Amino acid sequence: MNRLLGQKISITSRRPQTTRHRILGIKTEADYQIVYVDTPGIHSETPRAMNRYLNKAALETLHDVDVIVLLVEDVRWLPDDQWVLEKLQTIKSPVILALNKIDRLDNRESLLPQIKALSEKMHFSDVIPLSARRGENVEVLEKSLTRLLPESVPFFPEDQITDRSERFLAAEMVREKLFRKLGKEIPYGLTVEIEHFKHEGKTLHIHALILIEKSSQKPIVIGNKGKLLKEVGSEARKDMQQMFDVKVFLNLWVKVKEGWADDERALQSLGYHNDL
Repeated sequence: MNRLLGQKISITSRRPQTTRHRILGIKTEADYQIVYVDTPGIHSETPRAMNRYLNKAALETLHDVDVIVLLVEDVRWLPDDQWVLEKLQTIKSPVILALNKIDRLDNRESLLPQIKALSEKMHFSDVIPLSARRGENVEVLEKSLTRLLPESVPFFPEDQITDRSERFLAAEMVREKLFRKLGKEIPYGLTVEIEHFKHEGKTLHIHALILIEKSSQKPIVIGNKGKLLKEVGSEARKDMQQMFDVKVFLNLWVKVKEGWADDERALQSLGYHNDL
């Protein structure tokens, strides 16, 4: 979605289900407006309340859109992809199969037989190999989407690019930096809550609380002599200043909130609710 919009709205990392909320990305051109809906990834195994919330947010979105893009990574068909496909077969909206990260293929000649094999799994409206990182075939995907979308009046003002608040985006920027730096160590047991968000003249003051599940995770998030936390704060602050176009003062704290990711009430209080 970030490539399609030409601006970063959704955070990214190598971790599955980095996206935890439904996020709208709005692109308005002279003759069309496309409202992209970025959802959490869907997984068949849902051992915790957090995983069940993510699946629910994604699956319920399928019934409210005009076109669905099924994104497959590295032209590989995994068990979770098959599980999602079975869900899509009950949906009436057209489905485009997008094969991302083709720039990582060593042999492009192997792409054609792989596309043919995947095309036979379901009647897709289109099958498009692309590279979001390099922008390859992204325009082809957009043209396919505009062809399938119904005629309608614009839903949003032409200068609006997302439905999310600055406060939400600030929390996501901090979480992105943590996910990228911590790798596999903590992310699923970590979230970010903005406690203070206030514009004062040409500066923005933000206090963000990093919530973890266990006290043993605290030194990992903070890092040796606070190094990791300082790096997270510095990188997130730069992103915020670029997006919000103001000087940002960012303070980060780490707090233990045991079992929050498997507690329905805690998830609700932290903004993990059905926002469709």
